[in-house]
This record gives sequence, C-alpha cells and structure tokens, in this order.
Amino acid sequence: MIKVKNLTFSYGKDKQALHGLDFTVEDGEIFGFLGPNGSGKSTTQKILTGILKGHGGKVSLFGQDISAVHGQKFFQKIGVLFEFPYLYANLSAVDNLNYFASFYPREQRRDVEELLDALEFKPDFLKKPVSSYSKGMRQRVSMARALVSNPRLLFLDEPTSGLDPSGAVLFRKIIEQERKKGTTVFVTTHNMVDADLLCDRVAFISSGNLVALDTPKRLKEKNSNRRVVIDCLVRGQRETRTIEAPELEAGIPFAHDEIISIHSQEPTLEDMFIQYTGRGLS
Repeated sequence: MIKVKNLTFSYGKDKQALHGLDFTVEDGEIFGFLGPNGSGKSTTQKILTGILKGHGGKVSLFGQDISAVHGQKFFQKIGVLFEFPYLYANLSAVDNLNYFASFYPREQRRDVEELLDALEFKPDFLKKPVSSYSKGMRQRVSMARALVSNPRLLFLDEPTSGLDPSGAVLFRKIIEQERKKGTTVFVTTHNMVDADLLCDRVAFISSGNLVALDTPKRLKEKNSNRRVVIDCLVRGQRETRTIEAPELEAGIPFAHDEIISIHSQEPTLEDMFIQYTGRGLS
C-alpha cells in the first residue's frame, strides 16, 4: 500500500528534515508513525498525502509513484484527518460534510447523517453552525469528513485529540471497523495508549531518522528487564519482592503466606518513546 525508500526532504540548504527513511505499510495494516514535535513526522505525512512536493527518494501509494501522480482519481482513494482540521464555521455539520462529499463520485459517498450517528454526534447540533460546537464535536465532524468518501487509505493525525475517554474508545472502535473493511490506516499521535491498542506496527522517528520499527509488543519485550514484582504477605507482614522472571517457572521461590499481586516490569510504549527519541511527550 505504502512504500517509502530513502526518503529525504530539506527546507532550504541548511535544514534537512528527513534523512533517508525506509519503511512499508501493508494493505489493511494500522501503522503508527510516532515522534516528538519537530522530528519530521508531519513532513513525512505531508509528502505521503501529496501536500508537500520536492522530496528525494521514492514514495509509492497504491503501486504508483506519488511524484508522477496528477489527478483526482488518485486522491479520491485517500481520507485525511488533520490535527487542526478546517471546517466552515458558519455551516452545520451536515452542510460541511455534504459539501466535502460533493468532491467524490456519488457511489463512493457514505450517508452523512448515518456516519455522524455512528460517531455519536449529538443530534440536536446537526443543523447548528460549527462555531457552536465543542472541540470533541468538531473532532467527530472532522473524522466523518475523513471517512465520508469510503477511503482505501486513511491518514489520521492525533485522532483522539479533544475527546473524553469514552469518545477515545469509540474512535478506536471506528478505526478498527475501518481496518476490518480492508482500509489501511496511517496514524500519527502522541497518545501512546492509542498507539499501543490500535497499531499492528509502530515506527519511531527522531531528528528526521527512523530509529525503531516493530510491533508494540516486540519493542516492549526487547527492552524488558525481565523482572517481576511480587506483593505478598510473609509472616503476616506485607512485603514487595523483585525477582527475575525465569525464577517463576518453578513457582514462587520464597516462603509466603499469601500472594497479593504479581506485576511484570515490562516497559510501556511511552517508555519506548522516550528511549528511542530522547524526549518526553509534553
């Protein structure tokens, strides 16, 4: 679906933003592209969506070199949710979506009100102007805009931004449903919970270089210290003990009255973000 080979890009002579990126995204995959602000994440996404021209190396989508693509048909296969999406503030959700849907063939479009209903948009606001919406409501309209054309390839930039926890769960469910239909999803996010729960694979980018690429599970396993923390009662007193994971194969290796809890010390994806990029998520 997406093939990137030796991708480079510079903003002028002295500011190289990308240094020879290589990665592929398979059909039907949810791929996370993660990195701190200024790492080259947005530059890469703008190149992939055809917004930014003048890159070096090769980028192909749907088997076509993006540098040679000129035409509506190619871009009608793509849906994009921008971090700061543009909606017409004086128009309603329905009017915004009907307008954006008009750029696509009628047989390709989804029903606007059904889509908003699936995204749990408040029905009382369907005909009210976007200027009266909360951030979470605008995010729902923006997601509907990305999905209204039934895209084969979906680019999502901070998809759960502005949503409460139940809204974030709903969006992850919607994204999974799209994948089940065969849609390929390219996600950029600072939300490591989203990345961990959603993505088949994640890539970390730092200072324009790809520094790691694997499944979230394998990345965490590679960097695990393989220790286990055990909370237990010993002679009536609560104690916490740390042991090497292989020691558990033969059972708890010390006398105890009761086991309260056992936790692995496997790192989180946020730990991996900091390790690979050298920066936190703030």
